[in-house]
Amino acid sequence: MTNGHYYYGTGRRKSAVARVRLHPGAGTHTINDKPLEEMFSRPLHRHKVLQPLAAVEATDKFHAEVRVAGGGVTGWADAIAHGVARALVAADESYHPTLRKAGHLTRDSRVKERKKYGLKRARKAPQYTKR
Repeated sequence: MTNGHYYYGTGRRKSAVARVRLHPGAGTHTINDKPLEEMFSRPLHRHKVLQPLAAVEATDKFHAEVRVAGGGVTGWADAIAHGVARALVAADESYHPTLRKAGHLTRDSRVKERKKYGLKRARKAPQYTKR
């Protein structure tokens, strides 16, 4: 754990919630006390997490300490990216237009639709038989 000053941001996606602390200075990004590479084996997820830092060219200026819960790995990656973007804006308000234009500050509100009674899934109806 890193002590001292940090910038905080909360990110959400589906049912995943990420609490992100950005500490000034270069270092390793930790998610639930594990390194980024250990938590996300797919390069796509690692790239998604680091996108907000790359968008404002602050990859070596901050390192992230993240607590994430709920959902799955893809939801985690998107929630962490959202939290990192919010923490970057808390660190420096001049990053806001760049992150807004790149779409990192907008919360993706899509969630799974509930199943309706009389249907097999949210929208799939039982097969219709005429005779």
